[in-house]
Amino acid sequence: MIEVKKLIKLSRSIIIACDVSTIEDLSQLVKETAGVKGIGGYKVGAILVIKYGLAAVVSAVKKQIKQIDLPIELPVIYDHQKAGTDIPDLGSAFVKAVISSGADALILFPFGGMATEKAWINACQDNEFPVLVGGCMTQPEFLEKEGGFIANTGPSLIYKQAAKLGVRDFVMPGNRPELIRLYRRLIRTSTGCDDFALYTPGFISQNGHIAKAEKQAGQNWHAIIGRAIYEAKDRKAAAEKFAAQIIGS
Repeated sequence: MIEVKKLIKLSRSIIIACDVSTIEDLSQLVKETAGVKGIGGYKVGAILVIKYGLAAVVSAVKKQIKQIDLPIELPVIYDHQKAGTDIPDLGSAFVKAVISSGADALILFPFGGMATEKAWINACQDNEFPVLVGGCMTQPEFLEKEGGFIANTGPSLIYKQAAKLGVRDFVMPGNRPELIRLYRRLIRTSTGCDDFALYTPGFISQNGHIAKAEKQAGQNWHAIIGRAIYEAKDRKAAAEKFAAQIIGS
């Protein structure tokens, strides 16, 4: 069995999705929130990266974190929106490029098929680089039964294969508690244990309720929250409020 290092030391936390429009605002967001108890890390995405480059974005986050004396490390997770859809042969080069940026982990949504999923996950594991795997997204009309393009069984197949390959960090929709329950049960069956973590976006602005997700997510759970924090007038207060709901006040 592949040894998987725990990405986030906290069993429950808030991951702040940093979908702001400038690197200056990114730095300010991290400065205002990194010291909040219950913040487990930061997720950066493709929009900032297209504008500034991944290395610069990661550096901006880590520079602010370094200035605060924290009891735990706060990883910077890169969400390419969505990586893991291209041919298997490109996985290794992609992963090495992300590693060279200084990022601490990578999110894959391997909609490109089983061969691509295996190759891209293996590329992360060969480089001892933490990988989070998602299979179902938060938006409406995503699955075929809802009018979408993704087969109803597709996410289950993605999660099942990832679990068998040794992945222990999974992304699933926080605004779909019934699917959290379904996929968590599948992963538990595939791994034979509860030693895995869930990461769930889709709260507040996408109509997800933290309390409903909590009932299904288990003990190792990290809520991904973006707009409700970075668009708040008082970002620190907003982060504190949501963190209290996750870890307790």
